[in-house]
Amino acid sequence: MSPLMTKMRSEIAEQPEALQATLDSLLPRIDEVRALGERTRQLLFIARGTSDNAAVYGRYLMEAHTGRLSGLAAPSIATAYRSKLDLEGVLAVGISQSGRTEEIVETLAWAKDCGAVTVGITNGGPDSPLAASADLAWCTVAGKEEAVPATKTYTTALAALAVLALGLGADVDRDDLLRVPEAVEKLIAAPGDLDAIVEGLTDKHGMVVSARGLAFSTALETALKLKEACYLHAMGLSYADLLHGPIAVVDRDTPALLIAAESGPTLQGTVALAERVVAAGAAAFTIGGGRALAEAGTAAMNGPDLPEWVAPMGLVIPGQLITEALARRLGIDPDAPRGLNKVTQTD
Repeated sequence: MSPLMTKMRSEIAEQPEALQATLDSLLPRIDEVRALGERTRQLLFIARGTSDNAAVYGRYLMEAHTGRLSGLAAPSIATAYRSKLDLEGVLAVGISQSGRTEEIVETLAWAKDCGAVTVGITNGGPDSPLAASADLAWCTVAGKEEAVPATKTYTTALAALAVLALGLGADVDRDDLLRVPEAVEKLIAAPGDLDAIVEGLTDKHGMVVSARGLAFSTALETALKLKEACYLHAMGLSYADLLHGPIAVVDRDTPALLIAAESGPTLQGTVALAERVVAAGAAAFTIGGGRALAEAGTAAMNGPDLPEWVAPMGLVIPGQLITEALARRLGIDPDAPRGLNKVTQTD
């Protein structure tokens, strides 16, 4: 079966164009974020599922590079407990690919009612409920996404969060962000040892996906993709948490997929973890991390030639490719996994 016969694989290939279109749309509006930044001091991210993984990237990015305390909301505080919090000085950021997830729309409205300034990030367009309810609506330009597993709507949400960070005064180089679409295009064309990793996962029922810091969001998102499209029991963990006990599950039947940018403070710890996994007799598949991580592991997927703060927009690509190829190898349609819909509603 040709990989281009799945919608998921086609949408993976569309990401460079989607990223470029999103940056072209949002970067000229960066002053809108600066104005909101002057009225707020910390951030609260509101999301579910894949969008929640994007929010994890946003949290690390804001705290590491803007100096603003950031956190992830528990939507049930708004929708089930209906608690009233003091959110004065908070910039609440709701993220929903469709912009129609009722729980997220309701929680963002709750945050506004509690005193927060609100931003909605969605691919659902300006007429979506999330965009309509936010003080500032930022719409990504990924185009229609038909496969149930999110690909281009995820990476464009990361791009929107990167622009948001720039608007909030992040101590980073804007030119790094401009290089992302080209870096992603190169990675799709030359992803690395895809066949070897898919072969190594074909007979496995569980695995650990691990990273730390800004790449942690990629571990969570890759684990989610492997669960929803390959029915693989994949645990997404910070490697700090992994070392506190769950590493005991890593063995010949439970490999690890380890992810890191090519630079940054968490790279050496990821390399050390790969060496430990291999020494224990388990497979350590790797994404990114340059030569050091590739040489420490069993088989390696390439990472993007990008600095750590924007690397997650590229690091997730190999995980998407592994998921799509493994699903086909297992005889699963990655476009329509069992029991899932494109828009998920929760009470």
